[in-house]
Amino acid sequence: MHSLSDIVGLYEERFDTQPLLVRACGRINIIGEHTDYNDGFVLPAAVDKYIYFAIGENGTEDCHLYAADIKQSHSFNIKKIEPGEKLWANYLMGIMQQLQNQGVLLEGVDCVFGGNLPIGSGLSSSAALECGFAAGLNTLFQMEIGLVELAQLAQRSSHQFVGIPCGIMDQFASLLGRGGQAIKLDCRSLEYEYIPLELGDYELVLINTKVHHELASSEYPVRVRECREGVAILQQFYPEVASLRDATMEMLAAHRAEFPEVIYKRCAYVIQENGRLEEATISLKNGNMQRLGELLYATHDGLRDEYEVSCPELDFLVDFARKFDGVVGARLMGGGFGGCTLNLVSKEAKEKFLREVTKAYFRQFGIHSEYYFVRPVDGTALVREE
Repeated sequence: MHSLSDIVGLYEERFDTQPLLVRACGRINIIGEHTDYNDGFVLPAAVDKYIYFAIGENGTEDCHLYAADIKQSHSFNIKKIEPGEKLWANYLMGIMQQLQNQGVLLEGVDCVFGGNLPIGSGLSSSAALECGFAAGLNTLFQMEIGLVELAQLAQRSSHQFVGIPCGIMDQFASLLGRGGQAIKLDCRSLEYEYIPLELGDYELVLINTKVHHELASSEYPVRVRECREGVAILQQFYPEVASLRDATMEMLAAHRAEFPEVIYKRCAYVIQENGRLEEATISLKNGNMQRLGELLYATHDGLRDEYEVSCPELDFLVDFARKFDGVVGARLMGGGFGGCTLNLVSKEAKEKFLREVTKAYFRQFGIHSEYYFVRPVDGTALVREE
C-alpha cells in the first residue's frame, strides 16, 4: 500500500524529471453484473481506493515502468510493443499501442505507480491501471481525448492487446465517476445518468474473501461465448435481437426446447439482471433500501445458480449476511470465483456484523478476510502533490 507521496519519492529516486501525477479510481458495481458485454445496463460508482501514477517523458524511445506494490519493473521500446508475461505491464503497453494505432506520435515515458486499491478483489484494479495511464498520457502528449473516448480506448486495449473480452463498465466508471453518485450506464449507446447514492441509515461494505480461483480468467470468455450462442438461437425467431439486452423472458420461454440447458440459464440470468437493475434504480431514487437489498440477494442467487460464477467462500459470506439482523442485502461483486461481496448494512449493525462474519469466515476456511468501507468519488484525474 503506497500513498501519493510514496510514489513521488520512488519516482524521484529512479528518474530525474518532474512527473505528472494522476489518481486513478477503483469501482464498485451496485447491480448489473455480467450485463455490460451483453449491451445491457450497469450501475457502478468510482470509489476512494486508488492507484497513484507518477509519469514523465524521457526524450527517448524507451519506456521504464515500476509497479511499486509488487516491486516489479518492466522496460520496452515504443517501436516494438508486444504482450509479455507480466499482465500489469500488458495493460499499460496496450494503451500505448492503441494511441499509436490512432496516429499519435509518442515518446518514451518513465512511470511509477502504486496505491491502496487491492488487486484481485473485484474493485477493478486493471481498469484503474489502464485509465490512470491513459489519462496521464493524454495530458503529457496534449491529445485532448474526451473521457468517454478514453474509456473506449482502454476497453479496446483489453480486447486486442491483453486478450480479455470485457465490457466497458469498469473503464467508464473509473474515468467518469462523480462524488456521491452512481452511474446508470447503457452499455450499448453509452448514454448515462448520475443517480445519487443516498443510502440513509445504511452503508455499503465490501468483504474480501482473499481468494481468487483460477476459473475467474478461464470462465469469463466462456460466459461471453455462451451468451452469444443464446443470441444466435433467438435470432432465428427474432431477427431484431442483436444482443441479450433486446431479449425478454417470454421469448426465451417460447423457444426453450431450442436451448441447451446451460445456455438457457445464462440468458435467463442476464435478462432478469437487466430488469433488476431498472428496479434497483427506482429503489435508490425512492430511498427503499429494503427492496434494494432484496434485489442484491436475487442477483447473488442468479450468479450462483444460473450464471454459475460463485464459489463456496462467496456463498458463505452472503448466506451469513442473509441471516444477520441489520444486513438487508449482499451479493458477489465482479467477475466471480473470488474477490469481494458487496453488503448493504445498517450503520447500527455494521461493527457487530463485521466482527462476527470475519470470525465465522476464518473458522470455516482458515482465511483472514478483509473489509473495506467505500464512498463514491470523482473519477480518475490529475492531482497535485499532497
